[in-house]
Amino acid sequence: MSAGRLTTQQVAELLGVKVQTVYAYASRGLLSSERVPGGKGSTFDAAEVAALAAGQRRQLPRPGGGGAGGASGAGAEWPSSEPVTVRTELTLIEDGRLYYRGVDAVRFAERHRFEAAVGLLWGVGAEPGVRLVAAPELVAGLRRAGDTLPAGTRLPDRLRVAAAVAASLDPLRFDLRPENVRATGAALIAALVEALPGPWAEPSAEPGPSAEPGPSGEPVRSGESVGVGSGDSLAARLWTRLSAAPPPAGAVDCLDRALVLLADHELAVSTVAARVAASARAHPYAVVSAGLGASDGPLHGAASALAHRVLGEVLAAGDAVPVVSEYLRTGRPIPGLGHRLYPQGDPRAVALLAAVGRLPGAGPVLAAVEQLVRAAGGPRAPIAESANVDLALAAFAQLTGMAVEAGEVIFSVARTAGWLAHAMEEYQAAPLRMRARAVYTGPRPAGLG
Repeated sequence: MSAGRLTTQQVAELLGVKVQTVYAYASRGLLSSERVPGGKGSTFDAAEVAALAAGQRRQLPRPGGGGAGGASGAGAEWPSSEPVTVRTELTLIEDGRLYYRGVDAVRFAERHRFEAAVGLLWGVGAEPGVRLVAAPELVAGLRRAGDTLPAGTRLPDRLRVAAAVAASLDPLRFDLRPENVRATGAALIAALVEALPGPWAEPSAEPGPSAEPGPSGEPVRSGESVGVGSGDSLAARLWTRLSAAPPPAGAVDCLDRALVLLADHELAVSTVAARVAASARAHPYAVVSAGLGASDGPLHGAASALAHRVLGEVLAAGDAVPVVSEYLRTGRPIPGLGHRLYPQGDPRAVALLAAVGRLPGAGPVLAAVEQLVRAAGGPRAPIAESANVDLALAAFAQLTGMAVEAGEVIFSVARTAGWLAHAMEEYQAAPLRMRARAVYTGPRPAGLG
């Protein structure tokens, strides 16, 4: 045995647990193990074991112990001496590309609707996908609640109200079995759309299912993959809540593509919030409410609204240079540019802007996007300074005459699918594990030295 390493049996004896419990700690990232070279079994870092033992002095429960959900009391917590490692089968970001369950999300979005992406993320498959419908009683209740809100209530705020009201109308919301979460989630996604004011226009009557290229040479995405026709898609219904005009050719398809590309993005801040809620066994509506709350800030879900405004300023001025100059003069960051996870450029933005470019009258908006990128980064702007998905959403909203809030609504409706997918994973993990370790920096209490 090398210095500083302990056998599984030694760890079990030091912690006062069974060998199976040691492996349970390792599976949750509380201990890191190494296989014994040329032999059987594993070894563990002695310092990690000592830290975990120190955490146990707080009388923490053992995995699987106690009552419902494995907790031994209302204040029970899991050991938190080590950061929690979140293992997920959902989303991978690697080499500048985004994958859902191993499938390239950009390529998937070219041929599948949002309903298929939901099915893929929720583990039921893109064929036939998930039908996103809400019961009439739920829709009626949400609309009654919506009618009580002030006329100027922001659309994102209506989504947060809708999630809370939908929870109050579901007495079985605490049933966390996967099949119930999927049914609840499908109704909730549809309900979020139905809770928005409207409709002002009839759903789009775009071409039906086809595997042949469309007029632009791009493939027409399959309606068969979701078990619904184009006019019944969630994107078609969402359009009527975001625009007072009938959709131009290809616009609903472009909106659908945006929903697919935004459905999940690994452990973004709102997804972490959703998983924390699920770790405490909060019901699906509360999980979505946690995600909506975390996405309300200007650095996440609401970032597209800032990008919408700056793009509008460029369009109004006819030149990005004075707009960028004013942002620099006042010390404001220029929204919609770059993404730290995509140093070579955001693939979601590339795909969405390509779809926007096929819509009627897209030239001036795309020119404004290019001007903004060039003015912000100079004549040879690096790819890392290129448009991100927030600016691509803003371009779509500007071109189609949607409100400043439209991008945030599209983001929230789409990401609800991802939040619930992560919740279903978290419900299968040990409860109350998502707890960060605090380092106290305040004044020391009297008598503690």
